[in-house]
Amino acid sequence: MLRQLIGPDNMIEFPNHSRSYDRTRRAVRFWGHDSAIEASFFINEDALKRIQPDTGYDESGFLHAFDFNRDLICAAAAKMYVRGSGGSYDLVAANF
Repeated sequence: MLRQLIGPDNMIEFPNHSRSYDRTRRAVRFWGHDSAIEASFFINEDALKRIQPDTGYDESGFLHAFDFNRDLICAAAAKMYVRGSGGSYDLVAANF
């Protein structure tokens, strides 16, 4: 399982398997940690449908797609992560 990803000057880990569906953003929210810094990540429905086309079009379907593709999603999140650039990051279909 992918737990830690290292970029040129950044290290982000995804040890917390908690995730939730945000109906307002139509995205699954998850968290990464860089030392004491917590960053929020969102992957939207279109991105989840791109990586798993048979995803159910409801909350449980999107959460299942996230769980099944966690390593791929965390790898994309790590590529997007830049220390200090903000508190949240949005993953979209183009990231996959």
